[in-house]
Amino acid sequence: MITIQVPDAAGKIIKQLNTHGFEAYAVGGCVRDSLLGRVPKDWDITTSAKPEQVKQIFARTVDTGILHGTVTVLMEHEAYEVTTYRIDGEYEDGRHPKSVEFTKNLLEDLKRRDFTINAMAYSERDGLVDAFGGAMDLNAGIIRCVGNPMDRFHEDALRILRAIRFSAQLGFRIEEETYKAIFAIAPNMEKVSKERIAVELTKLLLSDYPEQMKAVFESGIAPYVSEHFSTAERGLFELEKLKRLPSSKHVRWSGFLRFLDQKEAAGILKELKLDNDTMDQVRILTGLWKTEIPALKPEIRKVMSRIKTSLFEDLLNVQSVFLNGPYLDQLKTVRQFAGEIINDGDCIHLKDMAVTGRDLMEAGIKPGPKMGEILEALFDEVIKNPENNNREYLLNYSKDLPENMPGHG
Repeated sequence: MITIQVPDAAGKIIKQLNTHGFEAYAVGGCVRDSLLGRVPKDWDITTSAKPEQVKQIFARTVDTGILHGTVTVLMEHEAYEVTTYRIDGEYEDGRHPKSVEFTKNLLEDLKRRDFTINAMAYSERDGLVDAFGGAMDLNAGIIRCVGNPMDRFHEDALRILRAIRFSAQLGFRIEEETYKAIFAIAPNMEKVSKERIAVELTKLLLSDYPEQMKAVFESGIAPYVSEHFSTAERGLFELEKLKRLPSSKHVRWSGFLRFLDQKEAAGILKELKLDNDTMDQVRILTGLWKTEIPALKPEIRKVMSRIKTSLFEDLLNVQSVFLNGPYLDQLKTVRQFAGEIINDGDCIHLKDMAVTGRDLMEAGIKPGPKMGEILEALFDEVIKNPENNNREYLLNYSKDLPENMPGHG
């Protein structure tokens, strides 16, 4: 018999439900991941007990999705979602069931799930419940819908993208009938919120097989992802190289969208409603990644002054993966010099300069464009000669600037 190591707290919840005469199992992704030898992030529990009965059994609960049968049970400083067996009603909007009906039958609950590998349940008392061949598909490396794939995708179009995402995360192939159904139901992706699409695409890019992004285009989904997403097809070239980048959202998106200009890349992410921070970082990286950085410390400081230190490291990572030729040797020197610049504490941002606008005001310079020009000139000096970043030197240096600067004298 297959055994799975269920966390103590989750095991206690299952046993308490059993003690009160109800069935209960760990279900879904935690079972799948355990069978794959992975550490599950969450342990979801399914039970024959109705939500009000779950709340009577456990002292500390939260109503997280009570209309759909879900109660969160707090046990040993952890939160576990406990959901009543259910049968979903009609999916009128192609995303959510209009209603749910509670049932006492575990198999009725399992057969409404998306893929066989996610439709398995487990308890120490009963072992593995696998009515749809999930374990067999896990062993074969297959993503297959539970039952009729056309029905599953008609019910919830997000499952189309989830199939591709799971194939990327697990390195599995999509079973033929399931893939045909993806192609047929692709237009229904228009019913899925951009936020949910963005989550799935990001997980795909962060996976061990980001080259599976090709399937989004080959299966006909791309035109329905967002208005301009199809233009990103240019990024499919050398897509497998993405896995050599850090598994970071803005870095992987930048690698994928690198062939678009900054405006196009940011526009796609805006359509997908990604956060502003990610959009800003992608805009910067897609704008700079083809720019070769001279292996000279003043030039390196100049580039570093334009972006955050962490983003400069990301830029070097993107360049090292996607640029070729002699520049790669130069890039090693750039990386070495950048490390020395940081270790030496060189001033690379205006806020770190030894002189501020207040200092200049105290020296008799009035606020305005002239002061801004002087601050920029001082900053340019410390970028070239970081040893001159001290207050006394810079104040003396500033006294001679106006007549020597363009537009003065």
